[in-house]
Amino acid sequence: MPPPDVFDALADPHRRALIGFLAAHETATAGELAQQLPVTRQAAAKHLETLHAAGLVERRRAGREVRYQLTPAPLADVSEWISKVGAEWDDRLDSLRRYLER
Repeated sequence: MPPPDVFDALADPHRRALIGFLAAHETATAGELAQQLPVTRQAAAKHLETLHAAGLVERRRAGREVRYQLTPAPLADVSEWISKVGAEWDDRLDSLRRYLER
């Protein structure tokens, strides 16, 4: 199962919006990302710190600015876990359906 920090980070719609933007762009600064949200640059920076702590983004210094880039591996782990849990529930529901049809 993916670490709880990943789920905590994905729970916020602003952070999901940042992930969506980074998925469509190679890198972006905190200022560029803040423009995508109805929040201040400081609030965007806090969201980015949460995403970084969860391993969902990397940050790299490029001269005077810090650029953020999506790290897709944790998202793949989440997707795999959701698929596994979904398949288990499908099996349980199929068993229940077969039982009720008897």
